[in-house]
Amino acid sequence: MSKMKERESKRKRILIVNVNWLGDVLFSTVSIKAIRRKYPESFIACMVVPRCKEIIEDNPHINEVVIYDEDGKHRGFLGKIKFILFLKREHFDTVFLFHRSFTRLLLCFLAGIPERIGYWRRKGGFLLTKKVEAPLHNMHRVDYFLNLIKEAGIETSDKNCEFFIPESIKRKVSDLLKKENINKGDILIAVNPGGNWRLKRWPLDKFAFLSDKLIEKYRAKIIITGAKSDVKLAQELVDKMKHMPIIASGRTNLKELGALFKFSDLVISADTGPMHIAICMQTPVVALFGPTSTKITGPYTDKTPYRVIQKDVGCAIPCYNLDCYDNKCMQAITVEDVVRAIEDLLQY
Repeated sequence: MSKMKERESKRKRILIVNVNWLGDVLFSTVSIKAIRRKYPESFIACMVVPRCKEIIEDNPHINEVVIYDEDGKHRGFLGKIKFILFLKREHFDTVFLFHRSFTRLLLCFLAGIPERIGYWRRKGGFLLTKKVEAPLHNMHRVDYFLNLIKEAGIETSDKNCEFFIPESIKRKVSDLLKKENINKGDILIAVNPGGNWRLKRWPLDKFAFLSDKLIEKYRAKIIITGAKSDVKLAQELVDKMKHMPIIASGRTNLKELGALFKFSDLVISADTGPMHIAICMQTPVVALFGPTSTKITGPYTDKTPYRVIQKDVGCAIPCYNLDCYDNKCMQAITVEDVVRAIEDLLQY
């Protein structure tokens, strides 16, 4: 390849069509970083749904965040046409389809993006210009995305996910903690009781007993985190406690939550997007797993200390059984299990 053609290839206009879950978008940042290293002079845009945009905002490897509002302004036929016209105007050369949606693939095809790289699927697979065979065995989502870009000649040894927070947000959260009488030297433990579906959650009674124990035995400051949708859950947890924690649920966006985790000494969470944000912040994590697979969505890092707790209760793991009536896999995790993990991580 001539030097001129090599230079032009590095100036590609690349679109990454991302997935819809916070944790999975975080996992994709490893591949985004690898694509940037392969094409340092390229223009890279990342397409996400609105609720995931904060995960990739401020990422220095991305030039543009493209919002695909599939439940809002891009929902109907006219909305799709407008989005296709927008993609046409962007003049992308290549699209990496991390999402296996037929609709997203069709949008990229109709927008005339010439190189379309994705996992082959029965529906619409013929629209791909580079068809990658899906792995036959389950693999971690980080490796799943890396496997796709590997077929385009992109590899990396740096497999740590990234989440970037502006300094202004860090200062804002620092001020918030000062107002809550969190002082230097205090042990600050963030408790994240929520989860995108009920069966992934650890029982509130146990979270309450654990939090009270950490306050009484270790004089820890407990801060309860969560989204606006978790405010009621947080209040139910507080009602079960003897001591009053700090309630941050509904008071932070994702960037502020990341900063809060950065200032914390430890985070306790189930398999959720916030748990993976804490990992990105290099804050020690106790991850509570039940019906989901640690091999697919567990912590993925060589920089952050963590402990995963998952009990064998005789069920197939993962089950993803939304109709489970007793949630015994999460019930089986004891307060003592979590305390041992905390003591191990913080070395009391």
